[in-house]
Amino acid sequence: MFDYGAEAELFPKRPGLNVRRKMGYRRFSHAADAVQFAIETLSPALLDGACLEVKEERFNGREIRLLYDDTRFPLQRSPGK
Repeated sequence: MFDYGAEAELFPKRPGLNVRRKMGYRRFSHAADAVQFAIETLSPALLDGACLEVKEERFNGREIRLLYDDTRFPLQRSPGK
């Protein structure tokens, strides 16, 4: 089961770009905050290439969306997201 309270790192990146450095890397105290930030703040292009790392497990943009839509997501969602 996913731990929304664990520390998380988010690496947004546009898919297909040949860029070695991590664009817009952010660290979060709680994975729920990282998931919410990714869905509610990142552009679709950045979300598509994003990688969320929680407890050494990685999640792509589609999986981040599933975590946000999950009934166990602990934060209030923005309308329309």
